[in-house]
Amino acid sequence: MRGLGTRTVLYQQHVATSLGLYNNDFLSIDILHEKGPITAGELSKLTGLATGSVTALIDRLEKNGFVRRQNDPNDRRKVIIVPLYENKEEVSTTYLPLHTAMVKLASSYTIEELELITQFLGKASTVLEEQIHHLSSKTSSKSSS
Repeated sequence: MRGLGTRTVLYQQHVATSLGLYNNDFLSIDILHEKGPITAGELSKLTGLATGSVTALIDRLEKNGFVRRQNDPNDRRKVIIVPLYENKEEVSTTYLPLHTAMVKLASSYTIEELELITQFLGKASTVLEEQIHHLSSKTSSKSSS
């Protein structure tokens, strides 16, 4: 798992570089893609970046067409960050070779095996989320001491 995690991070860094982005910017794009429209404050919590850093990040992403700001209909003081990830042809073109290779890999497994793999990956993601929260809590308590 650790080796897969390392290779995933390295792949992500290469994708970010190929798109002319900083890695934190691209990770934020992926978070927005996964979570959908969220506030800058929520993005700050999910990334661990300070709110000022998130504002600069959003400015860069908006300038490059990866997100747009939208007023929150429920709270005029808030702005929602809307991902435009799927509209970016360079992103889909960059991921196409990986997608093709993964589909080929998946086709070598039975439906039952794929169901088990999917179940495992879902549970592994939950464990990682819990560990991120745990580490984040420890970091927060250290910085407030």
